[in-house]
Amino acid sequence: MAKKIIVIGAGIIGASLAYHLAKSGAHVIVVDGSSTSGGLATANSWAWINASWGNSPDYVKLRMRAMEHWRTLSGVHSDLAVNWCGGLLWDLPSDELQTYIAHHQQIGYSIRRVDGDDALLIEPTLKHAPSVAAYAECEGCIEPVAAARGFLSAAQTMGAEVVLNSTVTGLIKSGGRVTGVKTEASEIYADEIVLAAGAATLGLLAPLGIDLRMESPAGLLVHSKPTDKILNGLVMAPELHVRQTAEGRLVAGSDFGGTQPGDHPAATASVLFKKAQEFLNGAEHVEMDFFTLGFRPTPADGMPAIGRPSGVDGLYVAVTHSGVTLAPIIGLLGAYEVLNDERDPLLKPFHPDRLRFRHDALTG
Repeated sequence: MAKKIIVIGAGIIGASLAYHLAKSGAHVIVVDGSSTSGGLATANSWAWINASWGNSPDYVKLRMRAMEHWRTLSGVHSDLAVNWCGGLLWDLPSDELQTYIAHHQQIGYSIRRVDGDDALLIEPTLKHAPSVAAYAECEGCIEPVAAARGFLSAAQTMGAEVVLNSTVTGLIKSGGRVTGVKTEASEIYADEIVLAAGAATLGLLAPLGIDLRMESPAGLLVHSKPTDKILNGLVMAPELHVRQTAEGRLVAGSDFGGTQPGDHPAATASVLFKKAQEFLNGAEHVEMDFFTLGFRPTPADGMPAIGRPSGVDGLYVAVTHSGVTLAPIIGLLGAYEVLNDERDPLLKPFHPDRLRFRHDALTG
């Protein structure tokens, strides 16, 4: 009999887990409180797919493996096609940038040093070319909500159920095991619960006596109205990261995580958008359309938290800031662990117990 799994969260992490679980033969039910799939963090992501911004060898390995799996998925599902547009970066002091390039070249990452003329060949609309930059031609981006929906659509073709407009209000426990979820309308039981709820993770874990050290900082991104092509790829300059979406919108933040909104987000957005207009030739008359304010689920050490917390049966946690890059590999390796009780070595450094879960209050 197929193992019944409830996935809490229809963002890109939950959607990828649902897809990989369904593909492996599980009976999957995805539950999310939003009216459309995509989640809160996913919908407000800058959506950079890369392995160049990891700060430990283990994390870089995981991200590089995630990029490989993105390429595999892109060849199978058109909804998951990544735009491998390349990333041009000079958001570091000169000496740190040189070290950054050398380090990633040593581990086999496709990155090279470019001068100002080369930078303008890559991105001709830059008003002020950097004297030196790093160019990673292997990097890309994806439209994050479309990708999450693509994962869910593929999962549904394999029998998964997607229940939207159904906020999970709590986890059901019996003895030392989580056996189901409570929603505003009903209770749903399963063999295992996969918690991929982003910023809502802490609130669902707290009644179990589990204390996961994480934050959910706000990040503001500005979005232009659709316009003609201005950028070829991702650009990461000091105090401004900007890309152009498939429909032609410029999306910008002070960095890839977004901008601190301050007390007046609309005013912050206006200042940020003006900076983007002044940064690119052809953007002067592009109009701002809206800004988004997302809350990025971030474990305390910045690394993913993936796995079963010790002392709690029936519960698997998947929470990370770099959801767009990591979604496919978390889905692949997480689904395998849930269904086979075997943990891939790539996930070993990222067990949630390192963040000092507390499970002493779990009772029947």
